[in-house]
This record gives sequence, structure tokens and C-alpha cells, in this order.
Amino acid sequence: MNGIDFIADTNALLYILKKDSCMIPYLNNDFGISVITEMELLSFKALTNEDELVLRRMISFCVEFPLNTSIKQFAIMVRRTYGTKLPDAIVAATAIENSVPLITADKGFSKIKELNLVLLTPTF
Repeated sequence: MNGIDFIADTNALLYILKKDSCMIPYLNNDFGISVITEMELLSFKALTNEDELVLRRMISFCVEFPLNTSIKQFAIMVRRTYGTKLPDAIVAATAIENSVPLITADKGFSKIKELNLVLLTPTF
């Protein structure tokens, strides 16, 4: 493996910031993220400068996986097979390609059979 315990979906990282207890069991793990996750986190319209600094700091502790040919091919397969939105297909493909579980609260990922999924239940 590559030393990464989980690929974190956008919502998993937001739950860390919100101090949601659903992420407590995972806080000592190493997270990877898709380039899409970084783009989603930093493109919220209401993001303040302070929020951006906090997010960038959190992102700096994650290993970012860029979009490559193999991830692109898996994303195409996921989107065609399961009708997944393109950003979610890229996140799922990143986890599949790197053989790392995806951690998320998005139940839509449950339909992707090729995915090793850790489904969170947020407390708020």
C-alpha cells in the first residue's frame, strides 16, 4: 500500500472541522484526497479568508492524488456503470485505483461494488 489509510471524501474532512464525533475513531489515520476534494473544499462561495487558511492547513496534512490516466479510466467506468456524478466518480476512482477505503457520509457511494467503503453516520 502507499501508507494512506483512507481516501477522504469532502464531507469527511468537513466533519473533522465541525468536530463531529463520527470522525473521532479515524483522527489518528493518514488521509489521502482526490484533487476534486481539494477543489470542492476551497470553492465554497461563503468561504472566509480564515476558513480558507484552516482548510489549506488541513489539506496540507493529506496526500493529494492527482488525476491520472488510470483514475480517469476508473472514473469513466464508475460513471457509466452507476450513473454517478462526475466529481464523485473521480473520488471513487481515486480510492479504487489506489486500493484504499473511501471514508464518506454520502450513501450514494454504496452502489459502487468495486469500492471499499467506510460509511459515516454524522451526529448532527
